[in-house]
Amino acid sequence: MYPWLSKILLESFVLSFMLIGLIGLAVPIVPGLVIIWLAALGYGIFAGFGTLGWVMFAIITILMIAGSVVDNILMGTQAHQSGAAWWSVLIALIAGIAGNFALPVIGGVLAALLALFLVEWIRRKNWREALTAMKGMALGCGWAFVIRFIIGVIMIGLWMIWAWT
Repeated sequence: MYPWLSKILLESFVLSFMLIGLIGLAVPIVPGLVIIWLAALGYGIFAGFGTLGWVMFAIITILMIAGSVVDNILMGTQAHQSGAAWWSVLIALIAGIAGNFALPVIGGVLAALLALFLVEWIRRKNWREALTAMKGMALGCGWAFVIRFIIGVIMIGLWMIWAWT
C-alpha cells in the first residue's frame, strides 16, 4: 500500500471516530470527550507523536479532563444558585448515576432532576421553589453540553493541526 494512502485512511478513521464522539456528547451517558481523546491517542500510537504531537496531545488531555468534570460542576452550581442545598445537589448527582444504569441515555438526567425536585420539595415544603432549583440544574445541564461541545470541537481542531502539519 502507498504510504500516503495509509495516512489518509488512518486520518479518515480517526476523524470519523472523533466525530462519533462529538455527536455522542448529545447523549449524557456517552463519554464523547473520552472517545475523541482515545482517537487522538490511537493516532499518536499508529502515526507517531513527534514534538508537536506530544504538545497537542497534552493539551487535548487537559481539555478532556476539564470537559469531563464541567457538567457536574455546572449542573450543581446552577442548582445551588437557584436555591438548592449542596446536599440536595449531591443526592441528585448520585440519583443521576443510578439513573444511567436503570434507563441508559436519558435516565441519568431525568433521575437527577426528579431527585433534586423531590428533595427540595421535602426540604422547603414549597413545590415552586423546588421547581426553580430543578430548572437551575436543567439550565446547568444545557450549558454543560454547550461547553463540552465547544471543547470537543477544539480537541478535534488541535488534532487536525497535529495530523495535517
